[in-house]
Amino acid sequence: MVAGPIHMAYILAALLFIMALAGLSKQETAKYGCLSGMVGMAIALVATFAQVDSATGFLLIILAMGLGAGIGIYVARRVVMTQMPELIAFMHSFVGLAAVLVGFNSYLELGAVAPDTVTIPLDASQATIVALMDAAAQAAATMGGEHAMSAGELNTHLIEIFLGIFIGAVTFTGSIVAYGKLNGSYKLAIFKSAPLMLPGGHFLNLGAIIISVALLIWFMAADVPPVLPLILMTLIAFAFGIHLVAAIGGADMPVVISMLNSYSGWAAAASGFMLSNDLLIVTGALVGSSGAILSYIMCKAMNRSFISVIAGGFGNEGAAASGDEEVGEYHELKANEVAELLKNSSSVIIAPGYGMAVSQAQQAVAQLTEKLQERGINVRFAIHPVAGRLPGHMNVLLAEAKVPYDIVFEMDEINDDFENTDTVLVIGANDTVNPAALENPNSPIAGMPVLEVWKARNVVVFKRSMNAGYAGVQNPLFFKDNSFMLFGDAKKTVEDIVANI
Repeated sequence: MVAGPIHMAYILAALLFIMALAGLSKQETAKYGCLSGMVGMAIALVATFAQVDSATGFLLIILAMGLGAGIGIYVARRVVMTQMPELIAFMHSFVGLAAVLVGFNSYLELGAVAPDTVTIPLDASQATIVALMDAAAQAAATMGGEHAMSAGELNTHLIEIFLGIFIGAVTFTGSIVAYGKLNGSYKLAIFKSAPLMLPGGHFLNLGAIIISVALLIWFMAADVPPVLPLILMTLIAFAFGIHLVAAIGGADMPVVISMLNSYSGWAAAASGFMLSNDLLIVTGALVGSSGAILSYIMCKAMNRSFISVIAGGFGNEGAAASGDEEVGEYHELKANEVAELLKNSSSVIIAPGYGMAVSQAQQAVAQLTEKLQERGINVRFAIHPVAGRLPGHMNVLLAEAKVPYDIVFEMDEINDDFENTDTVLVIGANDTVNPAALENPNSPIAGMPVLEVWKARNVVVFKRSMNAGYAGVQNPLFFKDNSFMLFGDAKKTVEDIVANI
């Protein structure tokens, strides 16, 4: 295939990726969005295969794809919906690592693209790296890939390599820390929900950036780009990524996931520049920009500063979890009592959270909704922007259970209706319905908009225990006079309620 058709195929694939993003913006068009993305990726793969000149290269690509597909299928079959946030974080780490490897590979191939007008002096300390460059040049010449590059183009390429490795390294380690925080089973301090605030942590971040800039100057100023500043920068970027995410508390992890999604996009775009692949540049830019926009929207929804979050929790030094201490007496109900309460209600709002996902109670909740609607009760769902640990988590679960779209409302659409509601069922939610966000200026979640469920006539909270939520903050909602606790597995308790209705 000649260059023209390949570029046309890449343009078509890019357009289909844009259509995929547009389709995924609404539930009704999500299927078409997924289909557009799949078709676009198929076209991109065909165009990429068409550029392979040797049977060996073709077989290596097939082998790599087969290995990756096998691992992906195996993981996908084992991962449950509640593990999707941490899986996505872990997948972002692979994108970052790929950018690092592509960057070092591009550096080793500099001999194939060095300007023919520049005389490069050699010394003994650089013999190894130059030998590698020469070997790469000879390989490129054998394959017909040798070409001249001006000094300006070479400098631009060196900057692409340096920045691509830096972004990729930060994405790699930052994503691993995010995975550990979401998983919650690792004991290291960097994986704990509470933010890791080192003394002078923000000056450490600033120092890492300043040193990296100095290393870039060293890397660019040498006649032969040395590998040492590249390695030092990579190690600094690895540490920078760890500290950047470790300093962000668990309550902000949904924002971190979308932020890392953005980083992975820019890492992919950097790889595209290093490989001179237009489609990878466009795709990476789409992912990077959409992830950044989503992070900004979520920060507004949580009353968080976008700059503060991406800077590693800047300004949150005083925020600390308040623990599991109780702040009053709670009132407990049984499933049959909740059923009677619901039967005597004319309006019900259900506020789902991560606990519903853990217990896989969405099907039972859908059955409860049908039972209540059959009795003429107005049932609606209230979705907080960061319910669960991934944007849209609850919407996906409810759609899976065939809950009608027209009774599912976002927080801004339904928050004013709680005071006119008879009963609210809080199923597995905690931080997103915590009045401390509005009432306690010293709370770690202070200022975060929440579902104001306590304004309803009655509130029933489904929980396994009285433990604090993911942010480690006790919830005063549990002890209000109009609140009742229903303990147990959410799926079983909802099924018991359905049986009593």
